[in-house]
Amino acid sequence: MNGPAAARPIRALLLLAAGACAACALVYELALIALGGVLVGATVTQTSLVVSLFVFALGLGALAAKPLLKRPLPAFVAIEVGVAVAGGFSVLACYAAFAYAGVYTPAVVVASLLVGGLVGAELPILMELLQRIRKQAAARALADLTAADYVGALVGGLAFPFVLLPLFGQMRGALAAGLVNLVCAALIVFVVFRGDLSRRLRVGSAAVLLVGALAVVLGLAYAGRFEVSARQQLYDDPIVVSERTPYQEIDLTESLTVRGTPDVRLYLNGDLQLSSRDEYRYHEALVHPVLAATSAAARGRGLRVLVLGGGDGMAVREVLRRRDVASVHLVDLDPAMTRLARTDPRLRSLNRGSLDDRRVRVTNTDAFNWVRDHEQDATDDRYDAVIVDFPDPDDQGLARLYSAELYGMVRTRVLAPGGVAVVQSGSPYFAPDAFWSVGRTLQLGGWRARPYHVDVPTFGDWGFWLAGPADGSRPAPALTVGNPAVPGLRFLDEATLRAAATFPADRGPRDVRPTTLNRPAILDYTRRGWADY
Repeated sequence: MNGPAAARPIRALLLLAAGACAACALVYELALIALGGVLVGATVTQTSLVVSLFVFALGLGALAAKPLLKRPLPAFVAIEVGVAVAGGFSVLACYAAFAYAGVYTPAVVVASLLVGGLVGAELPILMELLQRIRKQAAARALADLTAADYVGALVGGLAFPFVLLPLFGQMRGALAAGLVNLVCAALIVFVVFRGDLSRRLRVGSAAVLLVGALAVVLGLAYAGRFEVSARQQLYDDPIVVSERTPYQEIDLTESLTVRGTPDVRLYLNGDLQLSSRDEYRYHEALVHPVLAATSAAARGRGLRVLVLGGGDGMAVREVLRRRDVASVHLVDLDPAMTRLARTDPRLRSLNRGSLDDRRVRVTNTDAFNWVRDHEQDATDDRYDAVIVDFPDPDDQGLARLYSAELYGMVRTRVLAPGGVAVVQSGSPYFAPDAFWSVGRTLQLGGWRARPYHVDVPTFGDWGFWLAGPADGSRPAPALTVGNPAVPGLRFLDEATLRAAATFPADRGPRDVRPTTLNRPAILDYTRRGWADY
């Protein structure tokens, strides 16, 4: 290289490439974490596993790179091709292991160690290349390189959730990062050090980079088909709608029963949410007892009902069957879910177009934040009945929706005087600790609650808590379907509801902890309860 002035732009180019490599590394790490959250739900566990293994492998990779420092340019090409292929295909490989072999954790351990080790080898090689441009004190060179590395990590950390994930999804997002790695290698070898390569080394480097690029491009081209095929392995019935959103994976399957009637099933992140064969049992049991428990005065002026979750529109359908309902406000996180509920003919037939009813207002936002930000003094915007219909709490984000803090804010911020609430609470048979923990949590949040459970063949034994504010000596709301009952109920009646309040001895009340934001006990109870099924 020429003097310091001539070397300055070349060094800047190398540092830019180093930052881009760091950005790609963080994309691979975040993509593996996000995939684990979707497939197995244990977001905190998956984050800890991937991050710890990745950082550990960085150190191993840095040590392993020492013998390569004698020939840094060909070593850098080989490492970048390895990072591009291993990192780019890491999400796809882990998804395949989960879908086809039924394993995930071993696959993510291997992927984290492999990608982390290759990324760890980058920094010593880049340090050697930086010194070859212009010799300087090791501490100064390290400061420049680590600064570029950290800035690149910031870019990658922001690019993954805000650009790559919405535009490409997890699989294609990781593969797109692989292309960036290959471009960085080409930039350093053929631009920064173009005069330092022999003809043989240029041809060899070009060939290796082209092979890596071909592999990544083919991965990008076929990732969509692979994902559809792999996802189908997770379900017994054909997938008719599949959509990945920034919040979740939505899958709709359809098959014919023995009688020739269609069985439509909705899955969120692989977890069954409803089956058209028996969803009416669940939703009648969820909705009608809480509406019947509202005060006569509230029913006389017209009920104001809040539904938290339930973006499929089935709970809203049941609410609208009552003539004394004046308005329904649905708060659901994912606009893609409520859009699908409005437009998919299968879901629309099941929910009877409930989300397009003139009495219904839909807000797509996080329910916890919406309740927290609700104006406490807005007495005209309080609700006589609150229906809490969230998926089971199998990750940290969902566990906060089962916390005493949320239940307390629902009681103080959104509930009208004399109002009541109901919470879907999972299975008292399969996850009894989680079910009874909901009752303890409601109590901590200032409610008096009454448990009940019904049989939903697709789910099994399923439970709910009907609750009212713990004001003075006011008891928990009584279980009733109303007098007179809503006409046309297919499952729920007074006799069924009386039986629903009885629990067998082996599934009765338990000494369990409540859930708070700081200690989400229900998360552990849910995982342990379903582990054997």
